[in-house]
Amino acid sequence: MTETTQKDRRPAPLDIAIVGAGIAGLAAAIALKDHSGVRVQLYERASALREIGASIALGPNGMRTLDRLGVHNALDDDVAFRNRSGYPMVYRHYHTNEIVSVDPSQDDGGGGGGGGDDGHHRIAYRHRTARFYRAHLQAALLAHIDRTTQPLHLNKGFRSVAWDAGLGKLVLTFADGSETATATATADLLLGTDGIQSAVRTFFVPASRPRWTGGVAFRSVFPAAHVAHIAGLPDEATHVWGPDRSLFFSPLGRGLFTVVGMQQVDPDDPDAPLRDAAWDDEGSVAQLRQMYSNRNSRGSESESKRESESESGTETGWSPLVQSLVAAVPHTRLFPNAAVSASLSTWVLGDGDVYGRVTLAGDAAHAHGGAFATGGSLALDDAWAFAAAVRHVFPVGGPPAAPAAVSEKLRAALTLYEATRKAHTDRLLGIVHAGAQARLAQLRAEARAARPPETDDELRQRIKSRPDPTWLHEHDVVAAFAAAVRAQDEAAAKPNGAPNRRADASKI
Repeated sequence: MTETTQKDRRPAPLDIAIVGAGIAGLAAAIALKDHSGVRVQLYERASALREIGASIALGPNGMRTLDRLGVHNALDDDVAFRNRSGYPMVYRHYHTNEIVSVDPSQDDGGGGGGGGDDGHHRIAYRHRTARFYRAHLQAALLAHIDRTTQPLHLNKGFRSVAWDAGLGKLVLTFADGSETATATATADLLLGTDGIQSAVRTFFVPASRPRWTGGVAFRSVFPAAHVAHIAGLPDEATHVWGPDRSLFFSPLGRGLFTVVGMQQVDPDDPDAPLRDAAWDDEGSVAQLRQMYSNRNSRGSESESKRESESESGTETGWSPLVQSLVAAVPHTRLFPNAAVSASLSTWVLGDGDVYGRVTLAGDAAHAHGGAFATGGSLALDDAWAFAAAVRHVFPVGGPPAAPAAVSEKLRAALTLYEATRKAHTDRLLGIVHAGAQARLAQLRAEARAARPPETDDELRQRIKSRPDPTWLHEHDVVAAFAAAVRAQDEAAAKPNGAPNRRADASKI
């Protein structure tokens, strides 16, 4: 047999289109880049890769996945800031500035509030919770993308996908940088990693459009020199909680610092401040400073009411440290918080011949509004699990699948991926939705004067009784994948086992 004939008979690679070049999309491409039987192309709506000017946290699970993917340049102290104390987050009182609680230590195995000690263990330094400037993390991931073998196409806003029986492929349609121009691409498998406002998700599940939660973040990243003069400024990632708003601040890598102000209002209030704010709008530094001025956290109120609250045990006024910090912020941008109201019924999307060839990862799959600072780690673990499922069903060097069997194998891969990840993220969404509803009910009751404002003791108890995030930040995606494989193998071994029933992708 001639060399040419041998090459002609080699199986065609599995073409995977990844829509969205954020953390999940880039990580999935990296996880598959050495698979000789897979060809990946990335499609990004933006005209240039420019991350928003914000910080992002990765827990030990996300840091381990970066390590597993070989993205060691993101583990360096140059770009990743870790709390020196070993506590991932420190929680302070808005008025007294005292430490009220900490997240469980990643250094000595001790508990620290938020649920207490339930088996936390020592974590290698390189895997401890870290904060990044998002652009630095994205650049670290991009350094591992070979654009000659994994092309990255910009100006490609996803519009639709359909099955072409003649080609035996999915055909994706994109807006190509203008209102009228379009472009197409083909693939065997589509992974939507296009974020909270995912066009891929809403194409298949229109009811999954995210809704404003009533929260608006004032995000600022700037050189740390702006705050170097503040006496007693903690060199730790710190969350300051007040009655109706909070403030987060932390050093970042490469001499940067971040401050994030967050205000929560009733999203159904037509007069709610900033209800018309758009993602990444320029914010007002004066407004940020006003939010944390030396008065009650709830904003402008009468002197008599402040005196009444003080007598009832509610502290008044933000601490001098917080006021000095927001006074030093040189600029800020607005980010309205949004989340999907319910989890998707399935991550295996599509109808007819498209079914079993489309799935989601990252915020596109589980838009939870950023609670517990876990979105980045979830995206990385999703990407790893997706690639692991593809590798399991289409092993490197494995026998080629007949064209008729490819669809079945793709469904098996996506079902395995979903089994690895969905229950975990559904648990998170349940906690987030329950907490949001409880907080909203409290805000509405206070607005109706149906209950008195939160007392200082109640605030302290709310801080201390927050959910323990350890199950998220120390989740073992490798073990979860192995368990999903075992369960799939056991189900397949049963005689007359139940067939792989398709879930209704039109519901959430």
